[in-house]
Amino acid sequence: MMQEQKKLHVISLGCSKNLVDSEVMLGRLQDYMLTDEIGEADVIIINTCGFIEAAKKESLGHIFEALHKRKKGALLVASGCLVARYAKEIKEMIPEIDILTGVSDYHKIDSMIAERKGIVRENVFLYNQEKRIITGSNIHAFVKISEGCNQKCSFCSIPSFKGKLQSRALDSILHEVDLLAKNGYYDISFIAQDSSSYLRDKGEENGLLKLIQAIDAQGAIKSARILYLYPSSTDFALVDAIAMSDIFQNYYDMPIQHISPRILQDMQRSHKDVQKLLAYMKSIPQSFVRSSVIVGYPNEEEYDFVLLCEFIESFGFDRINIFEYSKEEGTKAGTLEELPKKIRTKRINTLKKIVAKQQNKLLHEMIGKEIDVIIEGKSEISEYFYSARDKRWAKEIDGEILINDGIFHGAGYYRARITECKDNILIGEIL
Repeated sequence: MMQEQKKLHVISLGCSKNLVDSEVMLGRLQDYMLTDEIGEADVIIINTCGFIEAAKKESLGHIFEALHKRKKGALLVASGCLVARYAKEIKEMIPEIDILTGVSDYHKIDSMIAERKGIVRENVFLYNQEKRIITGSNIHAFVKISEGCNQKCSFCSIPSFKGKLQSRALDSILHEVDLLAKNGYYDISFIAQDSSSYLRDKGEENGLLKLIQAIDAQGAIKSARILYLYPSSTDFALVDAIAMSDIFQNYYDMPIQHISPRILQDMQRSHKDVQKLLAYMKSIPQSFVRSSVIVGYPNEEEYDFVLLCEFIESFGFDRINIFEYSKEEGTKAGTLEELPKKIRTKRINTLKKIVAKQQNKLLHEMIGKEIDVIIEGKSEISEYFYSARDKRWAKEIDGEILINDGIFHGAGYYRARITECKDNILIGEIL
């Protein structure tokens, strides 16, 4: 009699870097059948995020939900950043979790489950040729180029549990990209905590530029973009290298966090050349400039916030994320007195209105334009639409274009015309 195949339920929280780690775990657990139902699973893995307070609460919420819904005898595994930061506290608070593991041993998840014993170390897992199961797309994949960070931002806790910058070897990345391309993944997003510092831990100042040139020379994929450039490790030569590439899109994702020189100094972030860099990025033909800002930093005065609003309104980012300051223990900013919640909320809402108005204008300006798009598959919005995105855009974070007209054959690259915009959602037709 054949033994019934065991079932696995995986929840990957937080950023795309976490998703890559979850995909490595899936690669080690291919003997399991994936299930969307927690109550059916023999093993439940929650790959947590512990970056900011909201992410911690979300991770703990999923853990408690899994404890409530799991069937008798099912194993619950908690992995990732939250565990790396608070393993001892979680073990004491939630002893019902069967296996705890941090950010160092994703490739050993199968042996941890077999032995019912977790591994929590201070090391960090650096992907290198491990088997991955790509999720969420038949054409796009994330490729992590480094782990950790050498920056010293006063508000950020990442170095405390991810450690210093550790770059992957260039050959390792090229091998992975080649393998992905052979399996039909022609659109790649290269990711790291600080992508523009790639290989600086190895003494190479222009590591990311060398990666761009190597990917172009390899010619295995059709499109790519880089997520998370850091202002002080990005220069005009890197901006040009991206612009001149046949594969890398003119996609510039550089979180600035603020624009007030005083606040940037308090944040321990360089403000030199930031505005010049952004202006140069925007001057590149067909460029797409994305950023992130933090509102309500402890020392943020009203005039600092006005400076930020005026800059965002005048510059006009293609996309921008707005984060409310989150006090994190172990950080320099965490020792400062927080601004009242009422002030933070008011400032967030003010800035969101500015950005919403800009986004509405940008989307409506796309009506009638012809652009290159990537179709992923059926849209979750409706079975009558296919989901596409501008070839420049990063998957899931820059938006969706609904396609309901034209001749096309599944996932792939197409030319499209934007025909309308409804409720800030673009609709288009394949040409």
